[in-house]
Amino acid sequence: MRLLVTGATGLLGRELLRIAGHEVVPAYHSQGLPGGVRLDVCDRDHVHEVISAVRPDAIVHTAYRQDDWATTADGAVNVALAAGDARLVFVSTDVVFASRDTPYAEHEQPSPTTPYGASKAAAETAIRALLPSAVIARTSLIIGSDGRSAEEQRVRRLAAGEPGAFYTENVRCPVHVTDLAAALLELLTSDVTGVTHVAGPEALSRLELGRLIAQRDGLDPETLPAVPGEPSYVRLDCRRTQEQLKTRLRPASEFLRGSARIPR
Repeated sequence: MRLLVTGATGLLGRELLRIAGHEVVPAYHSQGLPGGVRLDVCDRDHVHEVISAVRPDAIVHTAYRQDDWATTADGAVNVALAAGDARLVFVSTDVVFASRDTPYAEHEQPSPTTPYGASKAAAETAIRALLPSAVIARTSLIIGSDGRSAEEQRVRRLAAGEPGAFYTENVRCPVHVTDLAAALLELLTSDVTGVTHVAGPEALSRLELGRLIAQRDGLDPETLPAVPGEPSYVRLDCRRTQEQLKTRLRPASEFLRGSARIPR
């Protein structure tokens, strides 16, 4: 299988390149990669030219910019339009949903409250119409093992005394980047179509997650500043998707080795 990975210089893109058991072509925007191709997802003609030249059997589309509708929404549509017969897995987000007390299942309609969530929801809608056989994989906060994820970097900054705080009322379902990448590659070669939820099974506040990361990294979790923040409870119910996967989506308190579950 010839696999094209967009956003290949990002945390998830790099992990897909590392573990994929296929011939992989990394696509990047500005930072080059060996054997890769430059891809400007905002340029529809350019996207068509690149995908026609690469001729992938499958595409995992991870490229996005949180503050850029053209990249996140229009870019995803451009990739879907050019995909042809290639199998497409589109990585979406839990913030296509608004805050509520109960988890969201795959069949529920988006209810975004942020521009980023709206751009991902728009991309989901277009891809489902253009490519009914595509997989839309909603995920949550992605955590790594080498400190490259945004949450890990934030822990180090705030532990060092930089301004900012972790929210106690912002709850998500963190996922390890290796678990997510393995699940996406598994979905790629499956007969699954439509919306899937690929996040961790454990709901944590940003503060709880930050403390677990700090403990893993040998930092004092009690030094992390905390404020309530605007309440935001967004949890994905991943049980249906997990039943279709061999990859086990681990809870954060397990994959952040050396740390104990923080009481709620």
